[in-house]
Amino acid sequence: MPHDSRFSLSKGISVNETKCLATLRRCLPFSLFPFLFSLAAAPAHAQGYPARPLRLIVPLAPGGGNDSTARLVGARLAESLGQPVIVENRPGAGSVVASEIVARAPADGYTLYLVSTSFTAAPALVRKLPFDPSNDFSPVTRLAVVPGALIVHASVPVRSVKDYIALARARPREITFGSAGVGSGSHLGGELFRIHARVDLVHVPYKGSAIVTTALLSGEVTSAFTNPISSMPHVKAGRIRNLGVTSAQRWPLLPDHPTLAEAGVPGYELLIWNGVSVRAGTPPAIVDRLHRDLVNAARLPEVVSHLAADGSRPMTQSPAEFGAFIRNEIAKWNKVAAAAGLIVN
Repeated sequence: MPHDSRFSLSKGISVNETKCLATLRRCLPFSLFPFLFSLAAAPAHAQGYPARPLRLIVPLAPGGGNDSTARLVGARLAESLGQPVIVENRPGAGSVVASEIVARAPADGYTLYLVSTSFTAAPALVRKLPFDPSNDFSPVTRLAVVPGALIVHASVPVRSVKDYIALARARPREITFGSAGVGSGSHLGGELFRIHARVDLVHVPYKGSAIVTTALLSGEVTSAFTNPISSMPHVKAGRIRNLGVTSAQRWPLLPDHPTLAEAGVPGYELLIWNGVSVRAGTPPAIVDRLHRDLVNAARLPEVVSHLAADGSRPMTQSPAEFGAFIRNEIAKWNKVAAAAGLIVN
């Protein structure tokens, strides 16, 4: 058979080079085999997902809004996936404990993480994190948002936000505010208030929003930046008082309650949010499956109704949009922490 020099790899090269190229021809298919196998195996792995129960890590104690959302959406996710979704509450260290658990889990889509404001605040509050919030996690979707509210114990002699500011300025470092933990939305809401209102409050952290409400009702703390809807029964009973909500505009579920911005703290805004992430490296097909099923779950009428009863509303995003949102939140809370002079552990 005539030799076509147009396709000869050895034309015009040395004998040794020709031998090397011949060896390359023999070995190349075998060297490519593991790579090609991995490409074929990835879709197969996603197609068999999920083959066992999943766990959903929540960085707060049971009973609060994030825990309620996790259990509600987790139950609907289990129905669509055909596998149980087990909620695990792992509070501690401003979500660092939970974050480290997820960061060390296999990147197989079986460990989900209910991230929230505390996740994006951790880099500003902890000097050496045992994980990288930007690179160790793959965002799936944001789920819901809810405003906070400035709530005070009924014994506190104030009836408005302006009264509260005047009292705090007259009694520096005597007025306390409770939160669901260091770095939680309720903590950062208080720190943001300190900056905007120029008052010196004392932060008292707990391990969940339900515990904060109990502490406020008992008079253990003077005030709290907490969920306005869940506290409403106690407001109606006269045990605590809602001075205003933290959204930029009046919240549709509480149209008679002013925002903190209109009540005396111009420029103040805080929306507490949550969403779901997984370990970085999780196959994209699995991330897409989780995203689709979580978004569908968040839009179910019974889920929307349940969220509304807790003061929340669904707000879903694509993985890329959620990732950009998380990066912006990290940058924002770094600025707030610096302005508030927060101590970095």
